[in-house]
Amino acid sequence: MTALSLLQLVSPALPVGAFSYSEGLEALIQSGDLQDEAQLHAWLQAELTNGMLRLEAAALPVLTADLSSWRAGEAEAKRHLIDLDGWLLATREAAEVRAQQRQMGQSLLLLLADMGHPLPERIALSWPAAWAAASLAWNVAVPEMVEGYLYGWVANQLSAAVRLLPLGPTRAQVQQQQLLPLIADQAVLLQGSDPRKLWSGAVGAGLAQLTHAELYSRLFRS
Repeated sequence: MTALSLLQLVSPALPVGAFSYSEGLEALIQSGDLQDEAQLHAWLQAELTNGMLRLEAAALPVLTADLSSWRAGEAEAKRHLIDLDGWLLATREAAEVRAQQRQMGQSLLLLLADMGHPLPERIALSWPAAWAAASLAWNVAVPEMVEGYLYGWVANQLSAAVRLLPLGPTRAQVQQQQLLPLIADQAVLLQGSDPRKLWSGAVGAGLAQLTHAELYSRLFRS
């Protein structure tokens, strides 16, 4: 059931609203900084190897361990969970992206509660911590959890790009397949890394996400 649970977690049908966010991609395309498939591919590669996404993916095993300990009755684990969740949220410069992380996290936690997997008590967690909670509830192993998080992010970026670029669904799937080896390699690297000791070179992404709030016309919420 673990593989099927992971498929459900990365499904675009998951009711968390991921389709409504571009995480700055819309701003980059409107400004002309990203215009075609080759530039999109380079952008996705750069984010997978240098972006803020890496810190979140690296934090997933720690978040899962905290959630497991909290469920076992360890109060200190809850404090550590909330602290790491807040730190991850603070690494996001743009208010739109922080709102995205909160909204998607809350939506996933509500879904988990409806499916019989509530947290020990109701608290607000952002998207990475909620993803860890879902992986724990659905018995998704750590390697697959980290891979799935990276895969889902790429899939959502490609979904946004299909609506913003002259990029059809077929070419988007080709890009997703081409990035699978990099996703797998990064997942292996990140699952053994301390997120607080990693760095992010995603200055361009941060600026694009901040700029998005100033767009006159837009399709996406971030």
